[in-house]
Amino acid sequence: MTDESAVLLREDRADGVTVLTLNRPAQFNSLSLALLGELQAALDSIAAVPSIRVLVIAGAGKAFCAGHDLREMRSTPEKIFMQKLFKAMANVCTTMQRMPQPVIARIHGVATAAGCQLVAACDLAVAADVARFGTSGINVGLFCTSPGVALSRNVGRKMAMEMLLTGGLIDAQTALARGLINRVVPADKLDEELAALVASITNKSPLAVGMGKRAFYEQLEMGVDAAYQLAAESMACNMMAADAAEGIDAFTEKRPPNWKGC
Repeated sequence: MTDESAVLLREDRADGVTVLTLNRPAQFNSLSLALLGELQAALDSIAAVPSIRVLVIAGAGKAFCAGHDLREMRSTPEKIFMQKLFKAMANVCTTMQRMPQPVIARIHGVATAAGCQLVAACDLAVAADVARFGTSGINVGLFCTSPGVALSRNVGRKMAMEMLLTGGLIDAQTALARGLINRVVPADKLDEELAALVASITNKSPLAVGMGKRAFYEQLEMGVDAAYQLAAESMACNMMAADAAEGIDAFTEKRPPNWKGC
């Protein structure tokens, strides 16, 4: 059985949480065009299901994701293929940003090039202490321009440029200090830490989470005045929702809220 006839993307759903697992372990989960297509289809489907509260992106085997499939790229050297490939990756990243569910990366191993881009494009990221990160395209003569878009929106400019120019790997603690990831734990505690983070989100109002995520990313691209205007409108609309009334009443009555999702 060839790799492309195998299950490229595993999907598991339970208790309002969906886990998408990149499943090309022999290729270190490199992002072939076929895998990106399946990932895009899964994201589109998940975004339309309100009962899914959180999405987790994981990788099978030793690596989280080693970036684009260089063998595929060399075997299909036409520019039109390259444009299609990089556009597919960009669409995956923007879809994760625009979908209402928070997207969390579970990084247990190396995340390089487009794999690092995938981490940076997720809303949150939890990593094992053995994980490594890098934008290593420069090492093979290819500047990681697309990964740089997501990377530069997570870490400072000089740190991003250092990673892009040198192609070196950074460890999980350095990635944490630079703002690329949220939490670092020993490898055997990764799933426990991930579950705790997921639980801290799924007990919140799904309406407020979705509205807040959308407004957060929209305001980042605005000037301060426009950002505050957007934020004020978003909060005013949020306050008109049943969940806000329920949340405030539950707080004052010292009881757990019963979210209605509206």
